[in-house]
Amino acid sequence: MSIDFIGAERSGAGGQSLPFSPAVRAGDFVFISGQVAMGGNGEIVPGGIEAQTRQTMENVQKVLASADCGLDDVVKVNVWLDDTRDFWTFNRVYASYFPENKPARSTVRSQLMVDGKIEIDVVAYKPQT
Repeated sequence: MSIDFIGAERSGAGGQSLPFSPAVRAGDFVFISGQVAMGGNGEIVPGGIEAQTRQTMENVQKVLASADCGLDDVVKVNVWLDDTRDFWTFNRVYASYFPENKPARSTVRSQLMVDGKIEIDVVAYKPQT
């Protein structure tokens, strides 16, 4: 089995280098590191859980694409919410990204390392050709 580290080096607040890969392919599985609602300007998007869920899912899709995968390839999702009161709004937005084939999912409440409301990581399965 081959292991490929996918994506450019990530940077955090103040341009500080982060010690992880955006994605790692191990055989037919692709593991996407936790994504938050960071917009193109490097800041967490404003607007609450709905806007942050959308931005986080867009970021997940972007990293999946860098590994030649899409949401249809996702088999497992892990979600961390900062506030349990956001669960139903998050769930509604999340469901719009997986209208048919729904991956397995775990959702927990946890204080996040960044000033955001949500973090999502995924595992995709896409056989190598």
